[in-house]
Amino acid sequence: MRPGRLTATALASVMSLAALCSWTVPATALTTASAPARPGAGHQVEVFAEDGSISRAQVPAASPYTAPQSLAGPAEGDGTVTPVVHGGDTAGKLDVVVIGDGYTAAEQQKFLADAAEKWREITAVEPYATYRALFNVWAVQAVSAESGVSGDPDRSTVRQTALGSYFWCDGVERLLCVDTDAVDRYAAKAPQADLVLVVANSAKYGGAGYNDVVSPLGYSGIATVAGGNERSGQVAVHETGHSLGKLADEYSYDGQGTYQGEEPAESNITTLTADGLRRDRAKWYRWLGRTSPDGGTVGAYEGGGYYPAGLYRPTENSIMRSLGREFNLPGREAMIAGFYRYATTLTSPTPTTTLLTPADRLTVDLPAPGTRLRWYLDGREITSLRDHAAIAVSDLHLTGPKRLRHRLTAVATDPTTAVADPELRRSLTDALSWDDTRRRPTTGRTRQAGRT
Repeated sequence: MRPGRLTATALASVMSLAALCSWTVPATALTTASAPARPGAGHQVEVFAEDGSISRAQVPAASPYTAPQSLAGPAEGDGTVTPVVHGGDTAGKLDVVVIGDGYTAAEQQKFLADAAEKWREITAVEPYATYRALFNVWAVQAVSAESGVSGDPDRSTVRQTALGSYFWCDGVERLLCVDTDAVDRYAAKAPQADLVLVVANSAKYGGAGYNDVVSPLGYSGIATVAGGNERSGQVAVHETGHSLGKLADEYSYDGQGTYQGEEPAESNITTLTADGLRRDRAKWYRWLGRTSPDGGTVGAYEGGGYYPAGLYRPTENSIMRSLGREFNLPGREAMIAGFYRYATTLTSPTPTTTLLTPADRLTVDLPAPGTRLRWYLDGREITSLRDHAAIAVSDLHLTGPKRLRHRLTAVATDPTTAVADPELRRSLTDALSWDDTRRRPTTGRTRQAGRT
């Protein structure tokens, strides 16, 4: 979380691809959870099958197909940063960095088109669809000497590229790995990196989720996708469930036995049944019995966190269990909270250090739909300006000695019903203040700030 940021919560609905209703994967695919990988060490990644099922594998951090920096670095256009979506200053937005691999200098326009398409796929899913105005998206051009990536179309295909992307990682055809140090070098070129997505120049289905990566740049997790495959965007959506929503995987492995540990920290898995959740007023108890956008009713379904028994998940089959699905209601709430760890409900192009004068016009940006806005002068509400996103300072009718300084404050609240937790709801409010050198209004009803 960036300094001075508020946290928050919640969610909404949809994307249709085809999905799997129930499935299992061999126990041999399981690797034990580990601490964040050290630079140069291996990573535990998620593997995504075409039927929507998800498994895990241990892979190296480096790639044998990464082009030497002396070849990749000096290429024309290498490292160029292009805003795909510029919602506002990085201090008030969640910044997504998209890096291309396997695109030559002549193919950089293709990369930019693929990056925009992947973002369109991601924001077709709720709660991204509702909250897309909270984001900046930066495309970083990594120029490769060769077009395409290793392992496409077959295992014998080898191409040296800027990030060393390759299929058949760990012997799994659909697993698309990268050199994580190279990713970090390119991500550092963007103004800010909160999420990182690598788009490979390939139409072959595949991807990987590096959810154990902890970068000094501040982002956690990398998702890799095939730029030319229309279904690969769901890989990135699932991965952000980990990095933004702090959600656990809801799938399990055959032969893993019954979970015997303590109550997990993640908000979407529990050792409690539905009755236990109600009794203890724990985790997603507020959502129990509600119809969920991923299908069915919120309850406590056994199996999750890689165990077929002993742990429960909120719904039968959300996107945290298999691709092609939506976030369930508790998952949406967690995702909205994740959005607001980086972004705010209120921004303005006018710096708060600006000393306002009657000639100024003040505007604010309210990225969440339906956001309530209130204006206060010296702590008292100016009710005539409710929900006005643009005001003229002269409308405050300020009079009196110019040497007297007063404070104008805008307070915004996201009223979403996708957040049920009262504590999280309180975090959906943000404020900005500016100084003015005139006296308070001589007319107009006022109300004390912070009261309703």
